[in-house]
Amino acid sequence: VAERAGCSHHAWAEYTTIGLERNGELVGGVVFECFTGTNANIHVAGSGSYWMTRVFLFAVFGYAFNQLKLKRLTGYVEAANTRALGFNRKLGFTQEAVLKDAVPSGDVMIMCMRREDCRFI
Repeated sequence: VAERAGCSHHAWAEYTTIGLERNGELVGGVVFECFTGTNANIHVAGSGSYWMTRVFLFAVFGYAFNQLKLKRLTGYVEAANTRALGFNRKLGFTQEAVLKDAVPSGDVMIMCMRREDCRFI
């Protein structure tokens, strides 16, 4: 996930993961890290166009909101990555803040999914 999400230089100290396999091959994954008790950062990556399934979404968000009892998930997305921004918005994430000039390509959008707004639990 780190490599596909462009975070291979980032070392996650404490994290958990959920992966999705097809025919024995890892096609998608989620990393939760930086746990605060009410929040975790989420990183998502997959290969191909149709790897994400509803069952996987229910597993991911059920884990975060039902098992971990988080109130929110936070995603950091480069503003130049319009595909990832669209993906997050389609899932129900909303923009919470902008980190101006945070990366070489420009701004980083801070996206939030609150438990009460999640339709996958």
